[in-house]
Amino acid sequence: MATTKEKLRIDKYLWAIRLFKTRSQAADACDKGKVKLHGENVKAAKTINLGDEFEVKTEARKWVIKVTGLLEKRVAYPEAIKNYEDITPPEELDVVKFQPSSFNTGKRLSKVGRPTKRNRRDIEGFTSFEQD
Repeated sequence: MATTKEKLRIDKYLWAIRLFKTRSQAADACDKGKVKLHGENVKAAKTINLGDEFEVKTEARKWVIKVTGLLEKRVAYPEAIKNYEDITPPEELDVVKFQPSSFNTGKRLSKVGRPTKRNRRDIEGFTSFEQD
């Protein structure tokens, strides 16, 4: 469902196709030089056209996308993927930079980490020596 609007900001487009969770994150990525057009950094207010190819670095991976449709509003993922073409080279896809935060639950593993009170007493009993 592409709109017929002629002008669209790059930050709004990247948010609408769901590469970034918020529009401010998309704008920050532009400001930090993580969005490039023909190797040049772009500002968040840069207008995009059909056929433009952008390099975008997100937390998870590097994207090379070609604009195939303009979206003014954020839509569901199945609709969003119809408005860009992922032309990322295969060698870029194999590189995993970090483990996604979804695997980190914030809980430590059982029996790993700080000793329990019982463990601490056993350790102190073992390491202390008695003098006569």
